[in-house]
Amino acid sequence: MVAMGDFFDLSTVAKRVRFFGILEAPSWALLLIGSLLKRADTFGIADGPITWPVMVFGMLHGVIFVGYAISCLLASRELEWPAKTIVLALVSTVIPFASVFFERWAERTGQLGELSQAATPAAVAS
Repeated sequence: MVAMGDFFDLSTVAKRVRFFGILEAPSWALLLIGSLLKRADTFGIADGPITWPVMVFGMLHGVIFVGYAISCLLASRELEWPAKTIVLALVSTVIPFASVFFERWAERTGQLGELSQAATPAAVAS
């Protein structure tokens, strides 16, 4: 699990991939909620469509999406990712919630530089 202080540390390209990859999941959720609210009249929730959430959440998701895609492309050059990793990273930018799974996979398989190093073992509880 990522500590809150570590989550906001954007000092390396691997940390930026993690940051934007994790942020993209809630932005997808907000965008999907906004899409449902846009059809609120169809679902009987409101008398007409509620369009502001799509505009607001769409812009938020768009900014995070671009940040994530650029981070992945920069990481692919700096960390010398093989073609498979580059393709998975870019595909994960367009599939809802896939960025979290990509980030976890990349960390586990050693693709995220210093983030992929084995964590220190936890102290044994007595």
